[in-house]
Amino acid sequence: QVQLVESGGGSVQAGGSLTLTCRASGFTSSNYCMAWFRQTPGKEREGVATISEDGSTSVTAAVKDRVAIFQDKANHFLYLQIDSLQPEDAATYYCGAGETSVMSWRLDCLLEANYWGRGTQVTVSS
Repeated sequence: QVQLVESGGGSVQAGGSLTLTCRASGFTSSNYCMAWFRQTPGKEREGVATISEDGSTSVTAAVKDRVAIFQDKANHFLYLQIDSLQPEDAATYYCGAGETSVMSWRLDCLLEANYWGRGTQVTVSS
């Protein structure tokens, strides 16, 4: 069973930066993906950034200039750096992951993440 634990959330002033961490464990396949999502009350969870098994990354266009996703693959840590935080970045941020034993399948974590952490909350004060 894949387990994901997020940390690093908190209260930050607008314009500041934050790095979120996700610690993953329990992968049984080397073909997996990880991603960051966020959700605010009353809204659907939205994908922020993903990273594939081969290290390729994708960041949603709305935050592309301010967000970086990177990983310590050997130790299964995933990070999300958010710069120039804005009030609309305030949300609960979730780490998601998916894995498959089909080595030829390229996972799309935005659609195929089926493991979730409990989230870490980010608040932004103006």
